[in-house]
Amino acid sequence: MREVILILDFGGQYTQLIARRIRESGVYSEILPFNTNWESIQERDPGGIVLSGGPQSVFSDDAPHPDSRIYDFPKPILGICYGMQLLAQHFGGSVAPSEDREYGRARIGTLNSSPLFEDLPRQLEVWMSHGDRIEKLPEGFTGIASSENALAAMAWPERRFYGVQFHPEVVHTPQGKDILGNFLFKICECRGDWTMASFTKNAITGITNQVGSSRAICGLSGGVDSTVTAILTHKAIGDRLTCIFVDNGLLRKDEFHQVLNTFRDTLDLNVVGVNASQGFLELLAGVEDPEEKRKIIGREFIRVFESEAKKLGKTKFLAQGTLYPDVIESVSVKGPSAVIKSHHNVGGLPEKMNLSLVEPLRELFKDEVREVGRELGIPEDLIDRQPFPGPGLAVRIIGEITPARLEILQEADWIVDQEIKGAGLYTKIWQSFAILLPIKSVGVMGDSRTYEHVIAIRAVHSRDGMTADWVPLPYDVLSQISNRIVNEVQGVNRVVYDISSKPPSTIEWE
Repeated sequence: MREVILILDFGGQYTQLIARRIRESGVYSEILPFNTNWESIQERDPGGIVLSGGPQSVFSDDAPHPDSRIYDFPKPILGICYGMQLLAQHFGGSVAPSEDREYGRARIGTLNSSPLFEDLPRQLEVWMSHGDRIEKLPEGFTGIASSENALAAMAWPERRFYGVQFHPEVVHTPQGKDILGNFLFKICECRGDWTMASFTKNAITGITNQVGSSRAICGLSGGVDSTVTAILTHKAIGDRLTCIFVDNGLLRKDEFHQVLNTFRDTLDLNVVGVNASQGFLELLAGVEDPEEKRKIIGREFIRVFESEAKKLGKTKFLAQGTLYPDVIESVSVKGPSAVIKSHHNVGGLPEKMNLSLVEPLRELFKDEVREVGRELGIPEDLIDRQPFPGPGLAVRIIGEITPARLEILQEADWIVDQEIKGAGLYTKIWQSFAILLPIKSVGVMGDSRTYEHVIAIRAVHSRDGMTADWVPLPYDVLSQISNRIVNEVQGVNRVVYDISSKPPSTIEWE
C-alpha cells in the first residue's frame, strides 16, 4: 500500500508548498480540508499528519479546528505555525497575541537532541509569519527551539507530536527541506518510494482496472497534460482509446492542423479532429464574466465528447488531463481557502454526464507530469510545451469574445510565440502569451489619430503553476514584440507588460 502523509489545511498560503516539499523527498502527500472527518483520515492510513498554517488565531470564535480524534492518532503529527498553536491549545497550553510579532526572516536556536533538528546547525535561519505565540507549553511538551521573541519549536517525543512556529516549506528557510525530511524519515519512518516511475506503473494498472473491456475517448489539447494522459491510457487499453481534438474556435493560430498532424505522425495515436468552433462561439456571444465563460466551455466540451463517443459505440469513459492545481483552484478542497476560479475540466463540468471520468494525473503537479512524460518516452518538444489553458483564448480575451477580437489576439499571440522562441527563451520560462484588454487607447499612426486596442504581454517563471514570478524579459525582446504587434496586427496601437506575480495575481488574467 502506498504510504501517504496527510496535510490538513487551515487556509495557509503555503499549504501547497508543504505538499510539494514532502513529495520532493519521495513521499506522497495529500491536502485535505481541516474538517475532514476522522473516518476519511483513517481510511487513508497515513504515516503522519501535518497541520498547516492559517490566517486566524486559535482563540478566535470562528477559529477552524480539526476532528478532535486526530489528537489520539498513534502516528506522528507536525504542526506548522497555526498548526503548532492548535496542538498547544488542545493539550492545555496557552496561546496569546504577541507584542513582538515576527514576519520574515528570523534566527532560531535549536536543541540537537531532538530528531526534528538532527544533523543540523544549532543556529538556523527561518521564515516566520505569525502574530500570536505560545506563552505556556502544555504538559508533556518541551521547547526544542526558540527565537528572540518566541518559542520556535516544541515536541512531545513519546507521542511523536512536534510543532514549529516557522515555515520549513518555504525557500526562505534554507534547512527547511532537511527539517521536513527528519520528520518524514526519522520520526514517521517513511520509506520514500514515491517516484514517477512507480506512479506511471500504478497509473496504467489503475486505468486498466477502471475501464475494463470498455472503450474510452481522451480529450486531447496538444498540451503536456492531455498528451501524457493519452499515452498512459493508450498503454492501458490500446486501440480501445480514441483521442478527440476539438477546435473550439479559441485555439492559437494554425494550431488545429499542427496538433492533429503531430499526434498522428509522432505518437501514432488514433486522433479524431472535430471542428466545433461555431457552436462554442455562438454560446459565448455577449458573455463577459470569466466564470461563466469557463462553465460554458466546460459544458460544451462534454457535449461534443458525448456526441463523438456515441458515434464510436460502447464508449463509457472520458480521459482528461486534470491536474492537482486544477482541483485546488476549482474546488475548495483546502478547508477555509477560497475557490480561485473554475477550471473548465473541474468546476466547469456539468452535473450530469453520460461518460465516467478517467483522470490519472489528478494528484500530480505540472513538473511531476513532465517527469511522467519522460518515463513514457514522449519527445522533449512535447513535454516542454508551455501550458495553454483548456478554455483557450477565451480567458485571454478580457470581456466579450467576437471573431474580430479573436483574430487580433491570435495574430498578437503568434508574434509573442515567434519572438520568445527566436530569442531562445521558450523552454527557459514557464509561460509567455498575449492578452487582449477590454479598453482602447489614443495613439498616432501615419500622422493620424488612432483609437485602438491594447495588448498586454505576460511571461512568468513557475515550477508547478501554484506560484509564479514575472520574467524580466530583455528590453530588446520586449521592444521587438511591441514593434511587431503594433505594425503587423491591425487594430492595436499599444502594448503593455504585466509585472505581477502569483499571488496576488493568477497567471491567466481570467
